Amino acid sequence: MTPPSQSTTATAAGPLLVEGRGELSGAVTRALRSGGPPAHAPTAVREADPWGEDLQLALYLLYELHYRGFDGVADEREWDPDLLRLRRALEDRVLDALRTELSDAPRSVDDAFAPLLVEPVDLSGSLSHHLETAGELWQLREYAALRSLYHLKEADPHAWVIPRLTGRAKAAMVAIEYDEFGAGRADRVHARLFADLMTDLELDPTYGRYLDRAPAPLLATVNLMSLFGLHRALRGALVGHFACVEVTSSPGSRRLAKAMRRCGAGPAAEHFYAEHVEADSVHEQVVRHEVIGGLLADEPDLEGDVAFGCAATVLLEDRLAAHIREAWDQGRSALRPL
Repeated sequence: MTPPSQSTTATAAGPLLVEGRGELSGAVTRALRSGGPPAHAPTAVREADPWGEDLQLALYLLYELHYRGFDGVADEREWDPDLLRLRRALEDRVLDALRTELSDAPRSVDDAFAPLLVEPVDLSGSLSHHLETAGELWQLREYAALRSLYHLKEADPHAWVIPRLTGRAKAAMVAIEYDEFGAGRADRVHARLFADLMTDLELDPTYGRYLDRAPAPLLATVNLMSLFGLHRALRGALVGHFACVEVTSSPGSRRLAKAMRRCGAGPAAEHFYAEHVEADSVHEQVVRHEVIGGLLADEPDLEGDVAFGCAATVLLEDRLAAHIREAWDQGRSALRPL
């Protein structure tokens, strides 16, 4: 299996733009390069597959303007009215699809999180279990290349919720984020630890390097947290997303640390996940009892949003895992071909 290739890194100004995958993402790419508005057919958003390559890449490119932007794209484009108008239309398309698919999902926090607090008896469908027990080094490299789109900005999307919280919830969220950002040490920032993991795996740790190789199911998982994070009205959903990640992280990280060790991936590769085993087991308690508990004490009407955020996270993560396993079971790469 051919591993992810390396190429010229992006400049310090930001990652490199990639080519579009259809009418909408092509319109965004052309607009960012030219400085003009995104030109597309009036019906393009309405007719687009909400989970397809075109819409998900378009949304990712628009969201990235709120993170590090792109090389050669003016910082001012972050608040360009035409780009924001398109972004809102794409977001509405995704939210409508999510709400339709999750119409029967639990509406209480207890019901939403109960299945996540018990280790499943059957782990045959678990991606981390496969990597722990049977994964090969090339699969670990692909998994890391895909996950780099989030882990190289780990915790950044969730930081947007901090000014939207008060009291217990704010204090607890800041405490968790402090750990995520290295507890005051640049070499301990989790994004830096993941870059070290990528180096161990002989991958390019440049921010955004593997965007062109990332399929729509991966883009959707990253876009979800940006969608929740950039809207104050969705603060409850972002807390639900964050809590879901923390609750499920420790068992999965334990399996991935074993996978890295078994395949000889290197000490930094193993350390990234070993670090999350201990940290996230503590974070899980804090986020459930203090972040969610504090938020709902202040704003009980947000319980349904917290449950929705959890359910949406599970839905998209399961979809990504199925995409990866299907590709690997067929003996092919889970990365998008160039």
